Amino acid sequence: MTRVIHTGDTHIGYRQYHSPERRQDFLDAFQQVVDDAIAEDVDAVVHAGDLFHDRRPDLPDIQGTVAALRELADADIPFLAVVGNHETKRDGQWLDLFEDLGLTTRLGSTPEVVGDIAFYGLDFVPESQRDSLEYGYEPTEEADYAALVSHGLFEPFAHADWDTERLLTESTVEFDAVLLGDNHAPGKREMLDTWVTYCGSTERASASERDDRGYNIVTVDDEVTITRRAVADTREFCFVDVELAEGEGTDRVRERVRQYDVEDAVVIVTIEGDGEPVTPASVEELAVDDGALIARVNDRREIEREDDVSVSFADPDDAVRERLRDLGLSPAARDIDETVRESKVADSNVRETVESLVRERADEGLSAFESADEDEAGDDAADSAAGESDADPDDAGIDSGSDSESDLADAESQSDQADAESQSDQADAESQHDQTDADSHQSDPDTAQETDSQRSVEEFL
Repeated sequence: MTRVIHTGDTHIGYRQYHSPERRQDFLDAFQQVVDDAIAEDVDAVVHAGDLFHDRRPDLPDIQGTVAALRELADADIPFLAVVGNHETKRDGQWLDLFEDLGLTTRLGSTPEVVGDIAFYGLDFVPESQRDSLEYGYEPTEEADYAALVSHGLFEPFAHADWDTERLLTESTVEFDAVLLGDNHAPGKREMLDTWVTYCGSTERASASERDDRGYNIVTVDDEVTITRRAVADTREFCFVDVELAEGEGTDRVRERVRQYDVEDAVVIVTIEGDGEPVTPASVEELAVDDGALIARVNDRREIEREDDVSVSFADPDDAVRERLRDLGLSPAARDIDETVRESKVADSNVRETVESLVRERADEGLSAFESADEDEAGDDAADSAAGESDADPDDAGIDSGSDSESDLADAESQSDQADAESQSDQADAESQHDQTDADSHQSDPDTAQETDSQRSVEEFL
């Protein structure tokens, strides 16, 4: 019999609500998994990505993680893992460092055999790069069962954007289980005679994650069985749901909060129904005075106003997609757009991911920076972009390409500032994205266009 812990989405280093206590909670939850593994004497701990919350964890988070991994190593329990989207780096990953220290094994296309199971790994891959994926894995006769560990939103679960059936049918290894991370809600489904399962997160990364946090235990003994176990002693979340009747307001909400023991808890107050407007600060102050670590009020009501105003909004995503089609973006620009606007890359990782994409495309040649329809879209896109208002954030930074060196310098300046503020990373990457596309729409002769584009790419890199 082989028994392993399947965990993931530990998000060590996440300073949720800007709270140092919450940051420690995420490390403590990971430590609890390690303690359980040692107490239960499992054969391995398998981590399905997002060990860290981002690619730049602070030193205390790294030290705490190394200490926990050393405990597993001292107990002869291997730690097998893949890289998630939050922690992805362009160069070496943190798992590579831990592997050099003899503390982890980074899973890949070659098998890592533990007992009766051969484990393989697939790191997070952006959606734009998945069509070219080849699911080639090295078969082995050393184990009777095979499991793939990966990170992403796989079918048939909610919000899926990864074709699980294609993975299973095209893989060179027949998997008995696919052990996943990324979706913080646990779940288990059977597809093509293969168990596909999420372990869920070990701490609540958002107020919507109301269920107990935990991990999976995967057991192989004539068949594959997957059970669920909660992580003990995680931070208490106190969910106070208030349905206000007509005439009720702040006093009623405060009364409901007083009915709960909120000592050291994160208090999430959700207001629905009718009633009067509520002052969130008054409710949050009450909870903190009663001993809560953090308090937040979410008022989900639509408050009616005396003025009868009818307002409708177009879908901004549809508008952006239509605009991008009109621009005839190059393949490189489309990849960058997905990274900045649509994919699940963490804000703090956007700049490095965009830079990596540009480097890869540059290695492929300048054809990747040519527009989708050079004759029809190039000049029209540049002229149209030059006349757009700066109020449109998705078109900001696009010009006719007449001053690419100056614009590139501006983009670099913006990226330096973005290192201090993670929100600005996305705006920085958008500027780089648009500049790269503008370079591919030069209206000069072909030779000059190629030279200018090469110069711009080299300066960006």
